[in-house]
Amino acid sequence: MSKPTVTSDSAQSDPSTVRDFLSVPPWVTVHVPLFVLVTLSLSPIVLAVLMSTQSTVEIYQVFNLAPGSEGLSNYDTVLTEYDFLTYIPNTFVMASIIVTGEVTFSLLAALALVYYDFPYKNVVFVAILLTLMLPFPVRIVPLYNLVTDLGWGNSVLGLSGPYVASATSVFLLRQHFRAIPDSILETAKLDGVGPLKFLVYVLIPMSKGILAGVVVINFISAWNKYLWPLIIVSDRQKQVVQVGIAYIQGTADAGLTQWGIIMAGSVLALIPPLVILVAFHRPIIRTLGIQAN
Repeated sequence: MSKPTVTSDSAQSDPSTVRDFLSVPPWVTVHVPLFVLVTLSLSPIVLAVLMSTQSTVEIYQVFNLAPGSEGLSNYDTVLTEYDFLTYIPNTFVMASIIVTGEVTFSLLAALALVYYDFPYKNVVFVAILLTLMLPFPVRIVPLYNLVTDLGWGNSVLGLSGPYVASATSVFLLRQHFRAIPDSILETAKLDGVGPLKFLVYVLIPMSKGILAGVVVINFISAWNKYLWPLIIVSDRQKQVVQVGIAYIQGTADAGLTQWGIIMAGSVLALIPPLVILVAFHRPIIRTLGIQAN
């Protein structure tokens, strides 16, 4: 005669129920790391904004992370006494000229490299890429001599002229154009569309995302120029914002660096690139294949 089997509650429990109880909700594994990363990324900006409202004495109190007693007076000092009302427009004009020139020349160069056949085309492309191997400090002396010989010293042309061509932009646009199906080119040829019309009405509308990325990258790069403006511009009223921040660092209050005013200038210098990035973020996101709400 067989013995009756005894079943315990633990044996009768469903293993999947235990796993569901112990499992972490999906939103925790996604949102918590994102929240931590965003907090770490934004913390330097938050600290800069807080320090921009503090006095010199409050800045040197390391654990003082509260808004300072100066409020917006540091910003008023930067804009009026340290000529940031001049430096910011100067920098914006320089960056706009550089971005316009780089996008225009890069589009034309990429169009020629992809859709035209001419001798040594690949050699030309390699020569363009080789310019990336020459860091800017190596080119400073001959570039300075060339710009001054042209009479562009201490001018907007001298600031922006050496940067209106970009090998990086040419490379990015060339690779993007090569990914466009050849059938589109054949259709344009059958319709009698010329090269420039093909560029304006076909390639550019199909390249909004990559062009937005090129604009953002080049604008931020141009906005942050420091070494070349410091060398080529001798008139302080024609200087750019990054050199202006360096001017503030050269001043002192009771032997202490005025970090509150420096942070105010840095926050003001951050705003235009941030606005450009926000303005062009949607086409960049669409190009990366990310769903934007």
